[in-house]
Amino acid sequence: MPTYTGISSEAFRHPLDSQAEQALRNLPGFDLIARKFVEFVYERPQLVYLMGNTIQVGPRQYSTIYHMFRECVRDLDIYPEPTLFVTQNPQANSYAMGQDHPCIVINTGILDLLNEAEIRAVLAHELGHIKCGHTILNQMAMWAMSAASVIGELTFGIGNFVTQALIYAFFEWRRKAELSADRAALLVIDDLDTVMSSMMKLSGGSSKYIHECSLKEFIRQSEDYQALDEDGLNQVYKFLMYNGAQGMMLTHPFPLERVQYLRQWATSSEYQEIHRGNYQRSPASGAVNVNAQTPNPEAEELRRQIEELQREIDKRKKSE
Repeated sequence: MPTYTGISSEAFRHPLDSQAEQALRNLPGFDLIARKFVEFVYERPQLVYLMGNTIQVGPRQYSTIYHMFRECVRDLDIYPEPTLFVTQNPQANSYAMGQDHPCIVINTGILDLLNEAEIRAVLAHELGHIKCGHTILNQMAMWAMSAASVIGELTFGIGNFVTQALIYAFFEWRRKAELSADRAALLVIDDLDTVMSSMMKLSGGSSKYIHECSLKEFIRQSEDYQALDEDGLNQVYKFLMYNGAQGMMLTHPFPLERVQYLRQWATSSEYQEIHRGNYQRSPASGAVNVNAQTPNPEAEELRRQIEELQREIDKRKKSE
């Protein structure tokens, strides 16, 4: 597997990711939400939850997965090494979180469905999110929208700033960020078919009948999906589906769409240059650059209130 010593996330970040992030930053309310999030909301409670409810991967826990994970960390030149957790969940899913203590959570559904090369692709994808600094922005988005939608007027002014435009911008950025993480997976795995086969299995794979699935047919389906855009009405339908027409806004692009983006990049001169070692080198600073202020009594009181707010949010969600 290739190793990209000193690589910057800007070397492979998808331009749509960068554009969507800049559009998000430019909207009124973003700076306030960023300051509130960094000042009052910490990743420690989530880390405590994971330590108490999942298996932390290491040399003597899921040693095969740990070995693959460490190789991916090395290949993307990520430091410090994030923590990897496995949680008991049949849904084939994974996610990355944290800034000061970044970590990746992978469901047992992933381990049961994918082969080792495909699991490596998933790990590299999530590490791509960490490398690009996506995690804190993603957590900030989820926190702000949850707080504003459940108890709008009690969120220290945040509810007044989370406009419909800001919500759309958050989701648009989250979808485009996946394209950068897909590129990270391709760089590490160095095999387009493996990355695409992981997408195929996560789209509708069955461990019992996966031998009856064809990657070639999946690629053909992605081309048919792309051809739907020739009818302008289909483009409208896609936009509506992404933005809540079916009851919820989508956080990921459709897998068949991601396949097309990745296939295009795999044949690009940009990808080939990175392979040759010609890439931008600099430490990754992350997507959000806001610093927490030194704690003071007022901040401690607000932190206590935000914790109460979060408990109320959780309580209301459970009662729904």
